[in-house]
Amino acid sequence: MQLPAPRSAGRAISTQPAPIPEAVSAVPDDVVLPRGIAVPDASAPVLVHFDGSCQPPAGGGVAGWGFVIEGPGLHFEECGLATRPYSAHSTNNVAEYVGAIRALEQLRSIGYTGSVIMEGDSQLVVRQMNGEYEVRAEHLKAYHEWLGQLARSFQRVEFRWVPREENTVADALSKLAVEDAWGDAKRHRPVRLFPVVEEEPGTRPR
Repeated sequence: MQLPAPRSAGRAISTQPAPIPEAVSAVPDDVVLPRGIAVPDASAPVLVHFDGSCQPPAGGGVAGWGFVIEGPGLHFEECGLATRPYSAHSTNNVAEYVGAIRALEQLRSIGYTGSVIMEGDSQLVVRQMNGEYEVRAEHLKAYHEWLGQLARSFQRVEFRWVPREENTVADALSKLAVEDAWGDAKRHRPVRLFPVVEEEPGTRPR
């Protein structure tokens, strides 16, 4: 299964080198760089804000991601659906992970391999990526593993937690992705919904 394409046109994500979850499966590998965008200076760190959202908040509905990338001479804003609507993986935590994954894929697609600062308001994702929390929820393990693989392809990736008020643009983008898909998704809503348990037992420290 392929994810819906990001809102911004003229870009594609590079082919994934390893098996990954359905929600982050590969999209076409014909990387198209926007006109006027050069590979940023790898000596200067790039700042990424990422976020995810889900409606209904309890999960099992429509989940969207968003990210903002800023660095010397470049600026990207993207958003899209994290999973197929009403799938078992349509949760807020999955959307947060997919937002971070898509941001690093975008940087890799333009040839950037320098230092990256990843800022998000999900304590769960940030602390799991920093090794402070275990990943015990089965539906998150593959996302965590793939994000870790991507991070290792850069010179350095640092995950930082920020309060929601410092992550407003990525938050708005993730909600925009959900809003754009909501009308069509509701028309295909299953007769019976199965609640998704999004409580993460691995949130206690290692």
